[in-house]
Amino acid sequence: MLDIFIICLLALGLAWPLGHYMTGIFSGQRHFTDTLFNPVERLIYKAIGVNPNLGMTWKSYGAAFLLSNLVLGILAFLLLKFQHLLPMNPDGIGPLSWDLALHTAVSFLTNTNQQHYSGQAQLSYLSQGFLIVTLQFVTPAMALAVCVAILRGMLGGRNKRSAAEGEARDLGNYYVDLVRGVLRLLIPLATIVALLLSWQGVPSSFEGAQKVQTLDPAAPIAQQQVPIGPVAAMVSIKQLGTNGGGWYGPNSSNPLENPTPVSNAIETIALVLVPMAVVFMAGGMLRRKSFSWMSLAAMGVLSVVFIAATVYSELQPNAAFAGQAMHGPNMEGKEVRFGPELSALWGTFTTQTSNGSVNAMHDSFNPIGGLMTRSGMLISAIWGGIGCGFVNFIVYVWIAVFLSGLMIGRTPEIFGRKIETREITLLGSLIVLPTLCVLVLTAITVAIPALTGNSNPGFHGISQVFYEYTSAFANNGSGFEGLGDNTPWWNVSCVIALLLGRYLPLFIPLVIAGRMAAKRVSPVGNGSLKLESPTFCITLVAVILILNFLSFLPAAVMGPIGEALELATISVEQ
Repeated sequence: MLDIFIICLLALGLAWPLGHYMTGIFSGQRHFTDTLFNPVERLIYKAIGVNPNLGMTWKSYGAAFLLSNLVLGILAFLLLKFQHLLPMNPDGIGPLSWDLALHTAVSFLTNTNQQHYSGQAQLSYLSQGFLIVTLQFVTPAMALAVCVAILRGMLGGRNKRSAAEGEARDLGNYYVDLVRGVLRLLIPLATIVALLLSWQGVPSSFEGAQKVQTLDPAAPIAQQQVPIGPVAAMVSIKQLGTNGGGWYGPNSSNPLENPTPVSNAIETIALVLVPMAVVFMAGGMLRRKSFSWMSLAAMGVLSVVFIAATVYSELQPNAAFAGQAMHGPNMEGKEVRFGPELSALWGTFTTQTSNGSVNAMHDSFNPIGGLMTRSGMLISAIWGGIGCGFVNFIVYVWIAVFLSGLMIGRTPEIFGRKIETREITLLGSLIVLPTLCVLVLTAITVAIPALTGNSNPGFHGISQVFYEYTSAFANNGSGFEGLGDNTPWWNVSCVIALLLGRYLPLFIPLVIAGRMAAKRVSPVGNGSLKLESPTFCITLVAVILILNFLSFLPAAVMGPIGEALELATISVEQ
């Protein structure tokens, strides 16, 4: 338990100065990093033909975001489909099928990194070390850029002093925000973490697979091939960028990807570091530090509750071993060197942050542990992914402001700008979207056994399917393994969930922020809603829980809750 406390404390302590640093690089003011990065950035802007001084409205900002994603997606698909014809393939790995290449390209494009393949066996070094790692840097920075634009919009845009009421507002330059997020934030952080992981023994090489002698000379197989590669570099950005796609199929439960307790602590802190820092960045950009503390309190309470429930769940024995082994915690699917507590902490953080990397198999968690991991993904705003997590949190804030305004008899407003019918209509679509997408795809898949491919019957089998689509929609990437998901149906249907879960939850809030920015600012009075108050924080937490409880309670009853009751009944009978 002490390990959990230390890791959480270190993550929060490092996130605070990092958040202030991020405020500086996105503020548009002179920054101490300008001397180092300005020359490089000018070359990039010149190469892509961008005027960094040109401001963008929400329409042009959103168009640039979507266009850049489209171009990257096409390039990613082509590289994966023709990797066998390209260099940096010493092991002679062949091309991916069209549906797997499509799913992989979209998965990494959407910062999900859901893997229906085993990286060391099906991707070349060019695909892994260049394409995948590049997307792991660029795609979180894309969402962070949109988040920054939304925060600017909430204050009226960069031209709020000169623009007239109703005039389109300047939300910044998408390409400048994107380049700064990659160059000034993710690359320096990833370099530090990669060096720390290399120090702990994570491979960092471009050599081919290594042949090693097996320990038992009498074994039928005398030699074993061990794939290596630039693993440390990929693992560092997979954790920092809330990416999650590992070099090896078992992800960070593989001893080469995560060899020691120290490397496990480093990777766990990296997993949540930038999402926590975004909370502090938001307060700086909004010039309301108290808003950061309110946000931190709301997310922190939910995070601690989820961690406590998951740790408690995994400290309970596995019902499948009742009467067959010594009484003890659930060690199925876990590494002995990490144990149930650190596995539960990672599992909770990775589903709260839309990271999706694992150091234990979530499919083997006890039912309550499985419920907590999928609940973190459904909320998708407890820390959340880089940028997109705080955007989701802002959506909940807007909804809570609307409901609070109705309760106190005032027109709902935030920072002096009214939330009206058009904004509420758009927010309503975001509330309904995950329910429609996840439940409809789950129902179709479960109803047709030939499509399902699950390895478990009953409640747990339904959970496997529901978890996969939840992971895709929440842009998380983790899974209840044992699912036969490398089929045309699973690949294509998950692509639908990936696209809907990435672009609408980012684009619609950008539209709302752009429209609200152009509205007249109402003076703050005694009747104005105080967002930083404990009352609003409690209201916000209640709104988050109630919306998700009402939307997904039946699915939970048919999955982990039903499984828990079933196992409890079996235990009583025994």
